[in-house]
Amino acid sequence: MIGTSSLSRTNWWLLVLRGVLAVIFGIMAFIWPGLSLAVLVLLFGAYVFVDGIFAVGAALTWVGRQPRWWAMLLKGILGIITGIVTFFWPAITALVMLTIIGVWAIIGGVFEIAAAIQLRQQIDNEWMLVLSGVLSILFGLFVLIFPGAGALSLIWLIASYALVFGILLIAVGIRMRTEQPSRPHLAA
Repeated sequence: MIGTSSLSRTNWWLLVLRGVLAVIFGIMAFIWPGLSLAVLVLLFGAYVFVDGIFAVGAALTWVGRQPRWWAMLLKGILGIITGIVTFFWPAITALVMLTIIGVWAIIGGVFEIAAAIQLRQQIDNEWMLVLSGVLSILFGLFVLIFPGAGALSLIWLIASYALVFGILLIAVGIRMRTEQPSRPHLAA
């Protein structure tokens, strides 16, 4: 059986790649703030779809090695479904899209926190993953509570969220890569 330290060291790049995709998405949204809501919907759909694929990939590498691999799998499946919904219904109303984004961010944040709790025994500074989960939940709540925000405000809010979330994922991935293999593991 491969140890969790070895598992973390071999899959660090999935978190880094997810983080890089989030940062690229955030930068694109800042560069082109005049995007129409329809383009934003498609861009968001592409981002969550690809992010979901990588989350599923990470989860599948954890099967039999991590007891709570299913949390990341569910987050990935949710991202894939959210991406597909946005592709098949691009003319979706702003309110419905905001609701989908808000719910996706809240559920995804809960799963990020669950993953951080599991990883606290394998890596130091798991607080960065907890912070990304809390950020996701707060972002989702904001979007659900204030759905009347203007399209430009929404684009900048999503871009800011993606940048911070992406940077945190990159930091966690790099931390996992540099983790010392001889670190003792605590019992679950």
